Amino acid sequence: MIERRRWKQKIVKIMLFGFALVIILGTLIFQIPAVRELADWKIAELRTRIRYALSPPEEAVFTPNATLAAMVNETLAAYTPVVVNTATSTPEETLLLEPTFTLGPTFTPRPTSTPIPEQVLLGGIRHEYQTFNNCGPATLGMTLSYWGWQGDQRDTAAFLKPVAVDRNVMPYEIVNYVEQMTDMNALVRVGGTIEILEELIAAGIPVMIEKGLDDSKQGWMGHYQLLVGYDEARQQFNAYDSFTGDFSGGKTLIVPYAIIDEYWLHFNNTFIVIYPSNLEAVVTAILGSQIDETANILGAAEQASIDVLNLTGRDLFFAWFNRGSNLRLLSDYAGAAQAFDEAFNIYANLDKDDRPWRIIWYQTGPYFAYYFTGRYYDVLNLADQTLGIVDDLEESFYWRGLAKEALGDRDGAMADLRTSLEAHPGFEPSLFQLERIVSST
Repeated sequence: MIERRRWKQKIVKIMLFGFALVIILGTLIFQIPAVRELADWKIAELRTRIRYALSPPEEAVFTPNATLAAMVNETLAAYTPVVVNTATSTPEETLLLEPTFTLGPTFTPRPTSTPIPEQVLLGGIRHEYQTFNNCGPATLGMTLSYWGWQGDQRDTAAFLKPVAVDRNVMPYEIVNYVEQMTDMNALVRVGGTIEILEELIAAGIPVMIEKGLDDSKQGWMGHYQLLVGYDEARQQFNAYDSFTGDFSGGKTLIVPYAIIDEYWLHFNNTFIVIYPSNLEAVVTAILGSQIDETANILGAAEQASIDVLNLTGRDLFFAWFNRGSNLRLLSDYAGAAQAFDEAFNIYANLDKDDRPWRIIWYQTGPYFAYYFTGRYYDVLNLADQTLGIVDDLEESFYWRGLAKEALGDRDGAMADLRTSLEAHPGFEPSLFQLERIVSST
C-alpha cells in the first residue's frame, strides 16, 4: 500500500515536471520572432472570424445625420462667402469645383515633351512576402533594398507598427520612417497619373502606390504595391507585391494599366517616391507643379470632381470619397463633409459584396471633416461602427476621444486616448491630446 502511494506520488511529480517543462519550452519558443508573428496572426485571425460571424462587417452602414448636416451647412453658408469658379461652363461643374484656392509659387511644368523609353525594368530589388498585416513595412523594405538598404520588414515594422496587430500604416508614417531612419528623401503625393509613374521609373526610381485589393476570402482591403517597370506597347507595369505573385528567378508581377487605374482610384491615386538627395532635381522636374503640395491637392480635387460626373457604382463612391479627402487636405471641412455624406449615401446602396467596409481603417478624412464642422455625434457614430468591426484602430479611438471631449465627456475622452495608445504605443497625436486634457483638469 505504501509502495503504491509512493509510486503515485512519483507519477504526479513527473507529470508536474513535464507540465512545467512544456510551459518553459513553449515560452522560449514563443520568443522566436517568426513563431510569435505566426501566433499573433492566428490569434487575430480567430478573433476576427468570430467577430465577423456574429456581426458581418459588410452589413454595417454608417448613416450621416442629415438634420445635423443641414444645420451645420446652413450656419456655415451664413458666414462663409460663396466662391464661384468662372472658368467652368455649367452650374453643375461650378458647384463641384468650388471653392477655389490661391496657389503658391508657379513651377515649371514637367517635361512631357522629353521622350522616355517604351519599356523599362529596374533590377536589384529584394522581394519579400509580408507577415500579418505587414504590406506597408514589407513594401517599404523592398523599395529601400533597391537603394542598397540591407534590412527587412521586421526593421521597418519596429518603427511603423510597434504592435503586430496594427491594421494599417499610413503614407505619412512611411515618409517619417525614411526621413528619420535613413539618409534618403521621401514624399507622398495624390492624384497621380500613369504618365508620372512611367517617368519616375524611366528615371530609375521605383514607385510605391497605395491601392485597393479585392480578395476572394477577405473582401476589399487596402494594399501597397511597388512598381518597378513598364511596357507602353503592352500597357502594363511590372510590380513587386508582398501579398501575391511568383517572384522566383527574378520574376515580377504583370499588372495592366487598366487594373492600376481601377484600384489606384480607391486611394486617391496616392504614390510615394523614395530617392537619394542627388536625384532631387530629377524628381522635381518630373513632378513639375505637383512638387508643390497645395497645387498637387488642387489637381487631385479637380480630378475627383471630374470622376464624380463620369463614374458609377462603387467607383462613384470612391470618387466622392476622394473629393472629400482632397477638400479636407485643403482645410475646406464643410465641402469635405458634404462630399463624404454623398459617399456614405452611395455606400449604403452598394451590393454588400462590393462594399469597401475597411475604408476607415486606412483613410480617416471623414473624422477630420465631421469634427471640424462640429458634427461630433457623426464622429462618435462612425467611430463606434468602425470599432465594432475591429477594436484596435488607434485613429478611431483618437477621434472618438476628441468628440467625447467636445461633448463634455472628459473621462470618456481620456479613456479612448489611453486605449489608442494601447493599440499604438507612442502614437503622438494621442499623447499630445491626453497630456493637454490632463494638464487642463
